[in-house]
Amino acid sequence: MKLSTSTALKTTFAASLAFTALFSTITVLPNSHAYAAEAIVSAESAPKLPKVQVIATGGTIAGKSVDETSFQNYRAGTLLMEDMVKSLPNKDQIADVSSFQFGNAGSSSYTMQQLSSLSLKVDQALETQDGVVVTTGTDTMEEIAYFLDLTVRSAKPVVVTGSMRPWTVIGSDAQANLYNAIKLAASGKTKYYGTVVMLNDEIHAARDVTKTNATRVDTFQTPMTGMLGYIDEQNIRMYRANARALMSADKWATPFDLRTIKSSSMAKVEIAYSYQEAGAGAINGFVEDGAKGIVTAGTGTGGVSKAIGEARAKAIKEKGVIFVSTTRTGSGSNYSSGDGMIAGDSLNAAHARILLQLSLSFSKDFKTIQGWFDTYGSGQVNIPTK
Repeated sequence: MKLSTSTALKTTFAASLAFTALFSTITVLPNSHAYAAEAIVSAESAPKLPKVQVIATGGTIAGKSVDETSFQNYRAGTLLMEDMVKSLPNKDQIADVSSFQFGNAGSSSYTMQQLSSLSLKVDQALETQDGVVVTTGTDTMEEIAYFLDLTVRSAKPVVVTGSMRPWTVIGSDAQANLYNAIKLAASGKTKYYGTVVMLNDEIHAARDVTKTNATRVDTFQTPMTGMLGYIDEQNIRMYRANARALMSADKWATPFDLRTIKSSSMAKVEIAYSYQEAGAGAINGFVEDGAKGIVTAGTGTGGVSKAIGEARAKAIKEKGVIFVSTTRTGSGSNYSSGDGMIAGDSLNAAHARILLQLSLSFSKDFKTIQGWFDTYGSGQVNIPTK
């Protein structure tokens, strides 16, 4: 059939409109090679996250409660850190996080030989990581943290954390503490501070911090001198420098290199507590049991009963036992020193025992050990000459 001129024009115009509409729906892709190059540049320009490894030892933070409201009825050291880390939200915004399950037990169940292995593991991790978080139970957390503070060779951040409530109860402090500890380690702000303890958003020096309450979440405190700083969401604030942080890089590392001794040969050190009419039995028993060092937790500025004083003098003279004098009051400096006795400064008895045990494991010379207490054991801040 022959079309009229007007009909032909209408058909051509309609076809043109259809082609234009079809073309407008097609997405024109960029050159594939250019697109790939742009993606590579974008990936390379993205900042790399700090690498943080969480080394888990167990404790309440890994505890599983009887139910969601059993704050005190739980089994500590049950959950695996790998699963705990996986459940943390937004961790990929602060660090590249990995985990290592060193153990899964209460803090007080670890031997000093096992803590030596833990310290060596931390140093091994820091060869490739930017920071390490160690999770422990809170009962002896301050002792574990101070042991790491004195023995870890790397100056990179080491943060010890745990919790007062198990992972599985409502309102648990476990998740927040673990997240903020990772954030702190990744920030690098505690480099050269030695090991620090972080719970309840607060940052404390391992040498000074102590557990002050059996159940409260704000149990960890630094008597008198206070915390180093704190964490407010994205804001990490450091307001105080400890003695370790102010040491020069060449003097920062302590003499206690665990790679140079056998962990099974750690010296035996005990603590004797003084009180009204305290007897000599504890001192005599410790000496008979092979103690090379004894820390006294004395009254006031370190005073001990007459019986303890006499037993101490005998142990120093006849057995060469080294004593460190501390106070049982919870805070304050101690200056009591003499033949065979070292002043513990502001170290509490538990911390002084850690330092004395390490010192006796590396030297038997009294003056050398006293020098280590005056330097690495001292909490006094010395400002470098300007």
